[in-house]
Amino acid sequence: MTEVPPGAVLVMGEALIDLVPVPDAPETYRAQPGGAPANVAAGLARLGTPSWFAGALGGDGFARLIERWLADAGTELGLCARSELPTTLAVADPGPDGTGYHFHLDETATFRLPDHAARVERFAAVYVGGVAAVVEPAARAVAATARAGAARSLLVVDPNVREDRTLDPESAPRLLRELCSLAHVVKASDEDLSRLWPGTDPDESCRRLAAEGRLVVLTRGAKGATAFAGDAEPVSVPAVPVQVVNTIGAGDAFMAGVINWLTAHGVGGPGGVAGLPREQVTEMLDFASRVAASVCARTGTELTRPPGN
Repeated sequence: MTEVPPGAVLVMGEALIDLVPVPDAPETYRAQPGGAPANVAAGLARLGTPSWFAGALGGDGFARLIERWLADAGTELGLCARSELPTTLAVADPGPDGTGYHFHLDETATFRLPDHAARVERFAAVYVGGVAAVVEPAARAVAATARAGAARSLLVVDPNVREDRTLDPESAPRLLRELCSLAHVVKASDEDLSRLWPGTDPDESCRRLAAEGRLVVLTRGAKGATAFAGDAEPVSVPAVPVQVVNTIGAGDAFMAGVINWLTAHGVGGPGGVAGLPREQVTEMLDFASRVAASVCARTGTELTRPPGN
């Protein structure tokens, strides 16, 4: 394994292929690398944060496409597992309320993840979340790595809740709630929180999580984002105005922006994130929002660093 530099981030989860309808030819689908953790790993590298992708790649052409995409972004792949199994496919179903997905994941390489608990102390932060957190055998490895990350590093969780016939509607939310309970930083959409804690207002869920010593970031799409740091009053910023071309990967770009800002400013541990002063929380949200806007303004999931940062 290559030497890990200061400020590096371990990103654990799935890299898969999104099959996305072509706007001018809706019966034609474009294959593009995706998966929330892979998007975050690539985004961090593009923003200048050293990232190690701890996923798994298969033996087909899709896996080679993903590997080139991650390597071109600058992501380290020394912890990536290899298999001759095929790559998971996620068929995107864009709609007025966001993008849904239908997964083809049985007997794929994507979820054959090893446990990286012994390595987390080398990293400034550990990110987990996505589908790998709820699909076995990956879920066990993700949970073990997350527990170690919570004890020895800065654990960042994005539950990124998905609903699909292939995912258990009872165990999947439970596993994601358990990860949120371990985290120092939680980033979630209002839709994620409504699915994890039905019947509870998303803001109330954020306040409860933050009161336990966390930094919780709530994203609301075009309505902007709000951060809850410990017991302090929440901080909100509006969404960056942009001509929206694409929303796939915008939340992952926002997540990469948050982690990049935290590691660049040396913020770590529960006391550090929960005790961020209001002006720094605002700066972090503003930066992450501009990173997300860079994805919304173009096709694909490639982000750019906002000017002046």
